[in-house]
Amino acid sequence: MQALTNRVKAVERKPMSFFERMYLVAIFKGMFITFMHIFKKKPTINYPEKKRPFSPVFRGLQVLNRDAEGRENCTACGLCAVACPAEAITMEAAERKEGEGHLYREEKYAAKYEINMLRCIFCGLCEEACPKDAIYLSETFTPADYQRKQFIYNKEDLLIPHPVEEPEAYKKALGNKAKKEIIN
Repeated sequence: MQALTNRVKAVERKPMSFFERMYLVAIFKGMFITFMHIFKKKPTINYPEKKRPFSPVFRGLQVLNRDAEGRENCTACGLCAVACPAEAITMEAAERKEGEGHLYREEKYAAKYEINMLRCIFCGLCEEACPKDAIYLSETFTPADYQRKQFIYNKEDLLIPHPVEEPEAYKKALGNKAKKEIIN
């Protein structure tokens, strides 16, 4: 048999000594490693009581944003759905009717907006593609569930709380994004 490279190295198979056959050295090495882990800091965090700090670039659950008056930012342009490589976003556009100026900023709005979280890869391309800053990835985990249909979030599930009616919930939903807006 011809070698593909010149890196061939012959391996010597010398017989094992009495202590190697008893595996005492290997057992003591394993016991030493186990004993050393007793004194190390535990990486586990007791979740409900304590929450671990996230990276500033953490991408969590998507949120549909509102302006300061509580109107929806989304104009149903569809750029987020086109930018999504996993095709997790579906939407249907509708035109604003008379008297709905307090609900929507533009003449078009998303009548139906759904994100399939089982398909979402949390890449953030939907957030980058949106010209109206209508969608962003929050600092919230996607909750676990046992049924697939629970992972399809519609517009009502994704909308951020109303800033005028629920100011505390609005600030909490914005998270660090609110702090960045105040700084800028």
